Amino acid sequence: MHLSTEEKVQIFEKYGKGKTDTGSPEAQIALFSIRIAHLTQHLKSNHKDHTTERALKMLVGKRRRLLDYLMRKDINRYRAIIAQKELGIRK
Repeated sequence: MHLSTEEKVQIFEKYGKGKTDTGSPEAQIALFSIRIAHLTQHLKSNHKDHTTERALKMLVGKRRRLLDYLMRKDINRYRAIIAQKELGIRK
């Protein structure tokens, strides 16, 4: 994993409810989005890395399920996380 503990804390502070909020859907979606971006960059130069490709597909699925859960439970929180342009999530 390319993220240090300090970087993760910053992500949880920005998108979660605080520094120790690691379980909220918003914080997890943000963390998954950053990991997805990193793996996508890796696969651009290593297109034969099938293990990483599988891991990327699994992460995208996890993020999609969290987004679906958030959409069902609280549409306003879903819209707020989608509006974050730096996460790169499309509808």
